[in-house]
Order: sequence, then structure tokens, then C-alpha cells
Amino acid sequence: MVDDSSTRTVPIKLDVDESAAELLHQTTDHFLDAANYVVDVAWEPDWKITSKQKLHDLTYYDVRDDSPLPANLVQSARNRAAEAVKGCVERWKGGKKASKPHFTSRFASYDARTVTVNDDHATLATIDGRVTAEFVLPDEQRDTPHSAYLFNDDYDVKGATLHYDTVEDCFYLHMRTKPAVENDDTEQGDTKHVSVLGVDLGITNIATTSTGKFWSGGELNHWHREYEKRRGDLQQTGTRWAHENVQRVGRKQTGRFEQLLHTISNELVDEALENDCTHIVFEQLKGIRERLPHAKAVHKWAFHRLYEYVTYKAESEGLVVKQINPAYTSQRCSKCGFTHEDNRPHNNGQDEFGCLKCGYDVHADYNAAKNIGLKYLRDQQKSGRGGAPVGVRLNSGMLNVNGEYSPTALSG
Repeated sequence: MVDDSSTRTVPIKLDVDESAAELLHQTTDHFLDAANYVVDVAWEPDWKITSKQKLHDLTYYDVRDDSPLPANLVQSARNRAAEAVKGCVERWKGGKKASKPHFTSRFASYDARTVTVNDDHATLATIDGRVTAEFVLPDEQRDTPHSAYLFNDDYDVKGATLHYDTVEDCFYLHMRTKPAVENDDTEQGDTKHVSVLGVDLGITNIATTSTGKFWSGGELNHWHREYEKRRGDLQQTGTRWAHENVQRVGRKQTGRFEQLLHTISNELVDEALENDCTHIVFEQLKGIRERLPHAKAVHKWAFHRLYEYVTYKAESEGLVVKQINPAYTSQRCSKCGFTHEDNRPHNNGQDEFGCLKCGYDVHADYNAAKNIGLKYLRDQQKSGRGGAPVGVRLNSGMLNVNGEYSPTALSG
């Protein structure tokens, strides 16, 4: 299915358990109610209201008071209503007939803040937290839209629409993909002043921020090693009891890791709020295991989980969460801008960064975190959507897009 010359929509059948399905049904019902309410408001005046901002002012708080939908789904419902009314107005201008829109089929529109897409599943915002939906995918060897667009590094997922198929009695997620363009953001929020918290991901330290906060990966790495050893011992036994015990130990490990990642995500969001940040910017998760040769599957899982947790927790605080291509962020000096692979030798076994040009000597993860924030600001300016960015938050001040440092009032 083609939406325009560049957008490709890929439908994916979802496999969800009974409780998740019920939440999705309730969410789509409330989404329809919200969209139809906005249409009613937009349709009242003789001139019809098509401005999303005006409709936001007229409807947002009423819908929030009467609906359990999270804020971003309320905004998506408003946008769909505004687009439907605008379509009618455009038909009138063309001399065609058009009646008042009314949504009847179950659906909900998702954007990057309300859906997170992984290789084999997605997590979706609902009226009561997030649910996980497994993908029912065709054979990878077949030439399908899934392989051509969804799992093609040349295309990025830009959003999705959740549909319920009454004939098949199942949900479908229609993924919208577009050719990859670095930081192709069109959100109004990105044209305003932004203050960025850069986040670097790693093995020794799960996360490091541009403000100099570190979250150690020691606990995750330790318990993963313990689990692998225990699993190996049990598998050698080969009994049914051993098999069941492997599964039990695996569930315990997953629970322990998820609790750890919840804690880190809470603290990351708190760090952004304490430093008056508007954005939290991560390095791109796609291809992260190739960039971190010692990373295991558990690290890739942990990075995705952490990003998901931060995204939906930041959403409720009004923070924007983004990803950027991290090319050269580990080799670039965040102080003078000199980029060279020997600034950060990968074979020295150390976590140090030493600039060959200016001599700046700092922890490599901290340097990378600052560069991630700076790269986001530069990309925004190059794309013409930078507005008037403030800068990247540091542990003692602010670094602007030109690399100029300004201390905070307290740091003198």
C-alpha cells in the first residue's frame, strides 16, 4: 500500500494475549470517541475549524478529563479529526460534495512516542500502560513488503495505525515507513528552544549522560554470567526438572533485569528534569551490536527495554525522546571537535578518551554522551528545523551547537 511517493505502509498481524487484546479494544474505543468528539467541535461553526492548534485549545482538556487515553493518543485523535475535516473543506473548494466525517471502524493512530517497534514485536500505549504485541511474520526468505521496507535499514518507521479485523478476529498494525533521513523530525516541539540530555549506551556502563552521570552495567553483566553458568549446568542434567528450572531461572533473571532498567529509566528522566532539559537523545539502537563487538543479546535487549521505559516515562513529563546516528561520536573530541580513530583506541581495554589535538582527557562514555547531544543539535540546524537551540546539558554548564561552553551560575 502506498500513501505517497516515498511512504510505504506495511500491515503486520499481531499476536496478543487476552488481557492485552482487551486493553487494545478499550483503547481503540476511546480513540474513536475522542476523534468523533473533536469532529463535532470542529463542525459546529459555519466556517469549520481545521487548525490543530485551535482544536487542541478547544478540546484537549475536555477529552483528558473524560477519557483514560494517554496524552499523546489524545493528540493523535485530534490530528486525525482535524485531517478529516480539512479533507471535507478541500473537497468543497474543488466543487465536490462532502458530509460530516464520522469514524466507525476500530483504529488508533500511533507515533514514535506511543509505539516502539522491535524485530519481532512492538509495544503499544494503551489506556492502562503499555502492552506487548508479537508479530506474525512471513518467511524471511520471501520477497514481501516486510523485507523490502520494514526490515530494511534504508527505511525508518515513522508511525503506525492499529486496526481490528472483525473477520479474522485479530489486530493489525499498519506501519508507515519512509526512506531513512537522519533526524527527519517535523514536530513543532523541535522548532523551539531545546536543551538536550545526551545518553551513551555501553557494556561497562549501561548508560552515561552528558551531565556526567553513570549507571554501571556490573549488576546486569554479573547476573547474566551467573545465569549462563546455571543454565549450562542444568542443561547438562537433561531432566524435565532441569528444563523447568532453566525456565524458572530465566524468568527470575528477566524480572531482576527489568526492575534494574525501570530504576535507571526513572533516574534518567529525573536527571533530565533536574537539568531543565526538553529532550533526551540516545544513540540509534539499530545496529548497536555491530558497534559494540563485545555486546551480547542480553545487552541489545536491555538497551531496547531501557529506551522503551524512558520513552513512555518521559512522555508523561512532556519530554521528547529521540535517537541519532552515532557515527564518530566515540572518536570526536567534544571539546575541540577534532575527530580521529586514535582518540579512542578500541584495543587498549581502557575507558579513556584522549584528544590527539587539544589533549582533552576524559572518560570515553562521557565524551560520547556529549557528542550525541551535540550531533542532534547540529542535525536539527542542518535540516532547517533547529529554531534556536539552547545546547547540551553538562555536569557544570551548557555546551552550544558551536561547541562553546557556558558555566552555570552555581559553577562560576
